[in-house]
Amino acid sequence: MPNILDIRRRIRSVINTRQITKAMKTVSAAKLRRAQEAALAARPYSQMLTNVLKSLVSRADVYDPVTGEPRHPLLADRPEKNILAIVITGDKGLAGAFNTNILRVVTKFIGQQQEQNIDFVCIGRKGRDFMRRRYPVAPTRKTLGEEEAGSPAPRAGRVQIVGEHVGILGKLEYHFASKLSEDIIERYSRGEIDSVYILFNEFKSVIAQRLIAERLLPVKEIGAVDVRMAEEAAEEERQRRIEAAKSTGIAVRPADTRAVDEAAARFAVAPVDYIYEQPPDQLFHEILPKYIGIQIFHALLESVAAEHAARMTAMDSATNNASDMIDSLTLAMNRARQAKITKEIIEIVSGAAAQG
Repeated sequence: MPNILDIRRRIRSVINTRQITKAMKTVSAAKLRRAQEAALAARPYSQMLTNVLKSLVSRADVYDPVTGEPRHPLLADRPEKNILAIVITGDKGLAGAFNTNILRVVTKFIGQQQEQNIDFVCIGRKGRDFMRRRYPVAPTRKTLGEEEAGSPAPRAGRVQIVGEHVGILGKLEYHFASKLSEDIIERYSRGEIDSVYILFNEFKSVIAQRLIAERLLPVKEIGAVDVRMAEEAAEEERQRRIEAAKSTGIAVRPADTRAVDEAAARFAVAPVDYIYEQPPDQLFHEILPKYIGIQIFHALLESVAAEHAARMTAMDSATNNASDMIDSLTLAMNRARQAKITKEIIEIVSGAAAQG
């Protein structure tokens, strides 16, 4: 049987660990609230941008009336030979299976694209490290030298890493999503890539989350989400999220914005002939790239919220496990102390009986 002093030291150690996990849970809950507010605050702009595009589609010649070909390069649908995939993970651990689940979807996505070349843009340290251990980094023009600067860079492999962004999720700004979308649109317009996917954890509320692979380009329908792969959370995981949210006061269900959504949606279908300062065709060509940027920004916001929710749930489970361990160790210490007292009593009684 272990020493009572050792058990007491172990109990103190677990109590300190429980204090840390409880504090981390509180911090994650506060960050989750801010992340939810940021995602909700960005929604009206995204919705109105979508509705403006829908309105322009009905007034602009998006497709050539003779050939039927799209007049904007982002609408061009080509056979998928070269794919660009954006993977969004976290920069830190202690978030349960958050990063592991996303990387599992990435592995499954690669397995489904056996004949296509895939370029990965990794956002988040965990995803970057995972991909670097398995796939090469694409050579840049600087590494190739000035004599080969004008020629296209050779591929490092069928699956390669073309972009890494670490440390931007802690203070997320729209400028980053806008710059990333500009680079992607430029490559797609030149024909270097044939489609663009984004793999992330979609977050609507604590209980409404799923892992998805969404196709961003080509644009099939304005306002429609083209989900090619989706994985829902298990019921046990959903229950853990609910319990963790209840103890911190986080809203379990998403905010009801149906009235605002319906009011904003009327803009696209209103029977009004708007007078635009620029021609509708020019406006459509200018606004459509911003539509891709806001989609990437929304995915980043939802992934950040999902990471905080996963860390809050993981720290809640760790706190509960620490409490159970303290109870178990306390019971073991009481048993050891009782056994020691019983042994001392037996020794006293035996000594007294021997003297008598």
